[in-house]
Amino acid sequence: MDMLCFHPERVHGVFRSTASVYRAFSCKAGEFLEMSAQECIKCAAGTYSLGSGLRFDEWEKIPLGFSSLATSPNYSPNRQHASTCKSAKWVAQGSYLESNRDECTVSLIYTVHLKKPGSVSFDYQYVDNSIIFEFFIQNDQCQEMDVDSNKKWIKLTTHGEWGTHSVNLNSGTNILYWRTTGVTLGSKAVKPILLKNIQIEGVAYTSECFPCKPGTFSRTPGSSSCAPCPRDTYSGRGASSCTPCNTKTHYALEGSAMCKSKPPCSKKDYIQTYSTCDKDGKTRVVYKWLEPRICLEAAAGAVKLPPSGQLKPCPPCNPGFYNNHTATCSPCPPGTYSDGVKACQSCPAGTEPVLGFEYKWWNVLPANMKSSCFNVANNNCDGLNGWEVAGDHLQSGSGRSDNDNLILTLRVPGFKLPMSVQGTSGSEYGRITFEFETSCSADCEFYFMTDVKKRSTNVVESWDGRKTKQSYTYIMTENSSVAFTWAFQRTSRASDVRRYANDMVKIYSVSVTNAVCALKSKKAGSSCVSCPAGHYIDKKTNHCQKCPPNTVLSGDNIYGKETCQPCGPGSKSNKEHSVCFSDCLFKYTHHNQILQYDFSALTPAGSILNGPSFTAKGTKYYHLFNISLCGAEGHKAAVCRDNITDLPNEDVKGGQLGSSVEAFLCQSTIIPSDGRGLRTALSSQSISLADTFQGATVEKSLNGINARPELFPSPPKRIPDVHFFYRY
Repeated sequence: MDMLCFHPERVHGVFRSTASVYRAFSCKAGEFLEMSAQECIKCAAGTYSLGSGLRFDEWEKIPLGFSSLATSPNYSPNRQHASTCKSAKWVAQGSYLESNRDECTVSLIYTVHLKKPGSVSFDYQYVDNSIIFEFFIQNDQCQEMDVDSNKKWIKLTTHGEWGTHSVNLNSGTNILYWRTTGVTLGSKAVKPILLKNIQIEGVAYTSECFPCKPGTFSRTPGSSSCAPCPRDTYSGRGASSCTPCNTKTHYALEGSAMCKSKPPCSKKDYIQTYSTCDKDGKTRVVYKWLEPRICLEAAAGAVKLPPSGQLKPCPPCNPGFYNNHTATCSPCPPGTYSDGVKACQSCPAGTEPVLGFEYKWWNVLPANMKSSCFNVANNNCDGLNGWEVAGDHLQSGSGRSDNDNLILTLRVPGFKLPMSVQGTSGSEYGRITFEFETSCSADCEFYFMTDVKKRSTNVVESWDGRKTKQSYTYIMTENSSVAFTWAFQRTSRASDVRRYANDMVKIYSVSVTNAVCALKSKKAGSSCVSCPAGHYIDKKTNHCQKCPPNTVLSGDNIYGKETCQPCGPGSKSNKEHSVCFSDCLFKYTHHNQILQYDFSALTPAGSILNGPSFTAKGTKYYHLFNISLCGAEGHKAAVCRDNITDLPNEDVKGGQLGSSVEAFLCQSTIIPSDGRGLRTALSSQSISLADTFQGATVEKSLNGINARPELFPSPPKRIPDVHFFYRY
């Protein structure tokens, strides 16, 4: 993009070395250069230094030396949009910077002069690919430094987690750019990018130490950093220690600059949960105060904590688990199965266990699930459980504040197809289905994300506001390790007062098919004999029988002939009976004539570019559709790839794996290089529009519209159309 060139002498806050001290002074961390004595002196208590570095970790306002540059889309059907970007900028939010949320291109710029080669690092949150986020460096001649693409384009982060990005810097002048470009095609609110803890190494020296910011302290001289004040203590700027609060009437969260009065306790200050099953298999409803407890139970008008409920039997184990009259559920041994109530039994002859997880009872959090809590302001909610078990459901926890991100992660080491479909050409390795509901009085958001092979976490689907009980299914088309993550945030607005503590999401069940179990069984079991691919088990004889022609097995159940499901019209099954497909050849009898349709030329993937179109603020974009009408015996040949928003690490073979979608029909949003002054066209927001082929039919129609006799009493001769049907 053509940008204004910022010369170091024109930018405030440039760290310049004068001729008298341009010698090779390099103080250690925790020291500063005393100018008159020309020697390094330890920083006093209550201050810190990086020695040869700079750190920006306080964002009550934009620090001196930083500037913002906003530009409008180059193409706009309405020129009035050009003026809307004048106010677009990065905004200081106390403990972090927040990017703009619109379609303006905004650059945060800082210039630094390094005496020696150094580096820059920063923490960030980037969860919404509706914004393109890049970081690059220019020299004082406005020439962009050579930076690897993995360093220029910033990777997406998991919702609620902070990522760290670092780039090496050359000696001399470095102009740093953090640039965002929004591409909003729908009405959904855009999640801004958050930025904090910018650290630059390699400056010649520091001539002074920096005071600790309020809420932190450094106790000893020569400190290179300041520590946050513990809970129920506070400090002002430049503190060497923290002052305790009067905990009878006041409180302070970790890292506080002041103590706050405790209000009377209300119903919003406690939650209902369930106790862990005891050795007798009993549990009870319990109520507990939100932690940290910041209310007064003895104050006038305060509510009391309700008493615990009566003991009652714990729910049974989940399917595939058993217990030996204890409170602990263990996985069934290999080759056996259980519904969670009965003891584990050996599989009947000719059958095999259905692998996977089915969680519908929540006595304890399963061993392959992890609960955590994150907050953008780092208020240390990570010591709390983000989610809590509640008998017949799992619910979001309380956290410390209403804008905490409550995280739940399920890790699956891989997938193993049943023997009956191993080696087949199907594209489904497993699927995850979960049932949930949200109860919200504010702007809550609930996210479902995946991370395959630890490449990068991608948001698959999200819901906002109150949602009734419903289920969602996601299909895995790659046999790899995967982390499924759920994230819940009551509100995105930070506040010291809890207003929405009772807003929550409940997950009632989670099932994952064909999942390899990483949990260890205490017993050894016998293996089960399985049928060959494409065979079912006859219920009368318990023998394996081949499925009828043009039928497919469901994959996780082969007991009975009815498990061989017929293919849709105009399609047939492959030899393994694992997938239905079309060879793009059709015959149809019409007026005693046999019509033959040959669409085989459309089997390979083709592309259609639709546009140009313009967003509400004038960003020029196209929609690129990749189409493989019939695929290759069920394999989806159309691939849509994001080229910047999910740059992964190298795979084990040394190649690059991009974020891509495989389908019969997929769509990418293309921003041309001339549309925003970019050096290359950008492909983003790739989605599948046709995931499963269901069949094709031939219908009588006129110009693609079914003819109506009352409108066409003497219709002209017409050739019937072929209609292809897909499921998303």
